Amino acid sequence: MSHVLAAVAWPYANGPRHIGHVSGFGVPADVFSRYMRMAGHDVLMVSGTDEHGTPIQVQADSEGLTPRELADRYNRVIVEDLHGLGLSYDLFTRTTTGNHYQVVQDLFDGLYRNGYIIAKTTLGAISPSTGRTLPDRYIEGTCPICGYGSARGDQCDNCGNQLDPEQLINPRSRINGETPEFVETEHFFLDLPAVAEALAAWLDTREGWRPNVLRFSRNLLDDLQPRAITRDLEWGVPIPLDGWRDRSDKRIYVWFDAVIGYLSASIEWARRSGDPSAWKRWWSAEGEGKDAAAYYFMGKDNIVFHSVIWPAILLGYSGQGARGGSPGDLGALNLPTEVVSSEFLTMEGRKFSSSRQVVIYVRDFLERYDADALRYFIAVAGPESQDTDFTWSEFLRRNNDELVAGWGNLVNRSVSMAAKNFGEIPAAGPLTDADEALLAVARTGFRTVGELIGKHRQKQAIGEAMRVVAEANKYLSEQAPWKLKDAADKPRMGTILHVALQVVSDANTLLTPFLPHSAQKVHELLGGTGVHAPMPNIEEVSDLDGGPAYPVLTGDYTVGARWESVPIEAGRPLKAPKPVFRKLEPSIVDEELARLGN
Repeated sequence: MSHVLAAVAWPYANGPRHIGHVSGFGVPADVFSRYMRMAGHDVLMVSGTDEHGTPIQVQADSEGLTPRELADRYNRVIVEDLHGLGLSYDLFTRTTTGNHYQVVQDLFDGLYRNGYIIAKTTLGAISPSTGRTLPDRYIEGTCPICGYGSARGDQCDNCGNQLDPEQLINPRSRINGETPEFVETEHFFLDLPAVAEALAAWLDTREGWRPNVLRFSRNLLDDLQPRAITRDLEWGVPIPLDGWRDRSDKRIYVWFDAVIGYLSASIEWARRSGDPSAWKRWWSAEGEGKDAAAYYFMGKDNIVFHSVIWPAILLGYSGQGARGGSPGDLGALNLPTEVVSSEFLTMEGRKFSSSRQVVIYVRDFLERYDADALRYFIAVAGPESQDTDFTWSEFLRRNNDELVAGWGNLVNRSVSMAAKNFGEIPAAGPLTDADEALLAVARTGFRTVGELIGKHRQKQAIGEAMRVVAEANKYLSEQAPWKLKDAADKPRMGTILHVALQVVSDANTLLTPFLPHSAQKVHELLGGTGVHAPMPNIEEVSDLDGGPAYPVLTGDYTVGARWESVPIEAGRPLKAPKPVFRKLEPSIVDEELARLGN
């Protein structure tokens, strides 16, 4: 057994998440984590809501709330949405905890002592009408490198280069369109050039990454510049230095504290588990965690933070850059094993946009459709390696033609015939070549599907699992057990149905990481008891360091199915099944397009 960290991108707590968000970070990470647990690995899946920064403050002001009140509202909404999808977090927490503040400040201290945080006087953008600092992402203009007209003040989404807002041509505020004023201000910077050589050496050791992620990351190393990690704002983690920690106008920049959340969430999980040092099994580079693997899941707009900036923080904290140094109080820390980036999901040919109502929020989706229907669409047609379009007509087709008519039909007719003719799982007699061939297809699936999920090729993996389903449906059609009506033929009917039910059981296990809600139902239709696919729970917890209470996602995932074929038990009672999946009416397409204003 090995230790596997599943580090899942932190959703920003300024609104509910839409299905495009969870297609990039949530569902792929959960599929991977569920499989790895079933295969016997010790998985720690962590994340939380990202709650600092000026966007939260701006929105809170507009709604007449404090930043904390706004974050509280959307933290709970997001927790409930991810729970509804069945995302099996060991801990889904938030960045406004005392624990997170302590860990962020510890990493800041370690980097500062090692010389990788430097002070610089720089230009900061101020709103002329309010006098407030404008965050980089709230400034837009023309990219000085590629000429793209809608570059942000921190990054150009067209060419991928990091930017500072004063570099933009014709900069303007995205809040009110005014031209920002740039004034001198002192801030702390992460000295990325001092770890560039170490970053390059580390990236050269990476194997098996999606080519676009590795290529993009290496290209970023060509022009690394020191990057500001503090800002002139009131809402964020205080700067842990004398003369700075009590200032109300300077805070650690949200991007710096958010990536540290993977570590702080792991430490919070350990503290809540009763073994405060347990996090080291996934993080300690020179101790018990040195052989652990860490996989980071996010959309492609977050690659730079996970493949360059977060590794740079870890290298500097561990004293492994050009300035040397020694590890901070937490010790030398593990770098990512792989950065697993998904592309973007669009909707009906357009980018998701809450303001333009080109959106469906997770909560609204789950009020009308089953969670596994969305999980299935993301697995088979999501943005794994290229931008993908969600259309309601394709969602309808996938649900009805594949889930209902394919997998659901196999379950229903196999269990129905066995329940009607035997009332139990029938015993198997002598097996024919056709019987043996189908059983072999199912058994082979465990290796094939498992290897593909392990390599983050989930679209191909679920395709292989559904191929087992298709072979079983073909087998039933060819063997036609319903034609074996004579008493002398009943043993053969029993053998066919036993083989079919065995393959249903195997296919259900293969599909469990993708479709955990229905997997539990199928397990019970086969007469199984207990937990087959463990689910997360929402728990209200107190802040470990004295702050307000908040909800977390957590669960016991030590129970459930293993990644193996388990012989079904002849004689286990069966009842007439209820459909596992809902067939959707074609009218939903027009109804949903009307909601989009099409």
